[in-house]
Amino acid sequence: MLKEKITFKNELPVNVLVADIEEYPIHFHDELEVVFVLKGHVILRNGYYTYNLKQGDIFILNDKEIHSFKRLGEEENVVMMLQIDLSYFSRYYEDLKNNFFVTDMEDDDESLDILRKILAKIMMDIMDKGFGYEQKVIESTHNLIASLQADFQYFVMEDGKFVNEVKKKGNKILAGRLKRITDYMYENYYRKLTLNEIAEREHLSIYYLSHVIKESTGLSFQDLLNFIRVEESEKLVLGTNKRIGAIAEETGFSAVRYYIKHFETWFQMPPLEYRRRFTGKVSGRESKADLRRCTPAEIEECLRQQVKGIYRGYLSRNAIKPIIVQMEDDELTPVNPGRALKDLMEQEKMGFIAAPYRMLADLKETTVAAGDNYMIGVNSIYPEEINALSILVYNFNDSLRDELIQAAGKEDILRSISDYDASMEMLVRFSGADGNFAISRYRISRENCIMAIGNPAVRADSDSLRRAMINRWASIPIIEFSELNVADTISIRSAIKGFGAELILIDKKKAK
Repeated sequence: MLKEKITFKNELPVNVLVADIEEYPIHFHDELEVVFVLKGHVILRNGYYTYNLKQGDIFILNDKEIHSFKRLGEEENVVMMLQIDLSYFSRYYEDLKNNFFVTDMEDDDESLDILRKILAKIMMDIMDKGFGYEQKVIESTHNLIASLQADFQYFVMEDGKFVNEVKKKGNKILAGRLKRITDYMYENYYRKLTLNEIAEREHLSIYYLSHVIKESTGLSFQDLLNFIRVEESEKLVLGTNKRIGAIAEETGFSAVRYYIKHFETWFQMPPLEYRRRFTGKVSGRESKADLRRCTPAEIEECLRQQVKGIYRGYLSRNAIKPIIVQMEDDELTPVNPGRALKDLMEQEKMGFIAAPYRMLADLKETTVAAGDNYMIGVNSIYPEEINALSILVYNFNDSLRDELIQAAGKEDILRSISDYDASMEMLVRFSGADGNFAISRYRISRENCIMAIGNPAVRADSDSLRRAMINRWASIPIIEFSELNVADTISIRSAIKGFGAELILIDKKKAK
């Protein structure tokens, strides 16, 4: 089976595979695929041409392009393969399915670096799976497609392969015309097709149209048409048992000898030899991909090397061990609040940062569990019914706490919390609870704190007023409400990336 079916999961119109590839047999699919080599080298065969991709390279596999991967020597590789559901994104981009993208260009081109950053963000968001990550991934994919359409639709043929033609980026009229021409040729390659027919459609002279095609692709009209026919015939050569004569006729060649001649021009061998050599290496039931899926830690390390200084907030270095608190409703006893949290949050300079702590203090509840960076309170102690539970957690370690205590002013505070990248997770299990509970969450992030503390004074000009409004928005905490129905145990999880805090109120709802 030459065609591969891509399965999209979690309601995402993108699919990502990151792997150390030994061999990925010949196949094609209906999706656009973006290949990003994060480590090592890999050999990519795309149709008639073979590419040696190295670390940092990005290659676009347009829909229905036949391709395969193979390890280069004994070296380990890490390859990110992002597949994009064209049926979904075509609702937003007219003729997206007919776009042809080429990324073969100089490694230091700024547009390639933009693609690397977008791909890194998509990958980290998918691994992070934070709140609303699906929308972030879809948004980033829109940005990826926009970048491809802006910078990677311009190409010429050099040494038998398509390369990006940077100097034509600004000529959108030429790009649009070439796209219409090639689309029409791909749709009608199987029949007799003339330059005159296309010239009439484009309202151009035959001479000018011939010049446009030659300048844009490096091929004459007839050579381009024969290339398209040979390219389309590869699926029939490898994916069927049809005779070569039947394939030649089906793809528009007037004689078998012409077909064989042009096939050899591109594939350096006749079609029967190509079938004999590669049919056994087609992806199918008997020939599956030989690869090892990479771990999140491997992927993060590679992305950190590729996209330096970007997405520090996604990375899990210096992560705090999960805090797990197990409580029984009939075993709760009052405890003293943790001094580390109390001493820090009761300093006047903490201001906005201490808001969740002050809210919990205002409730005047009994503290039944506490640590260096968390407190848990209840409204009553057994044997009275416990119908309200409050959880406060901050994400900081001892080093950051010391820095904040010693901070001389808001500049020091901003610097310390901006540089703190660690992640934390807290899981509270409260046994002996049953019924329906309302869950209210008040969360401040590192960004909320930065904006609230560093909000500049507002001047009268409109730009400053707009900036002030954005700053006010950014400083607004995230507030969420939900319900939870439990039979015995409430499990509440809080996960914070970078400096931040969360106050969670759990209230039993009265039966109606």
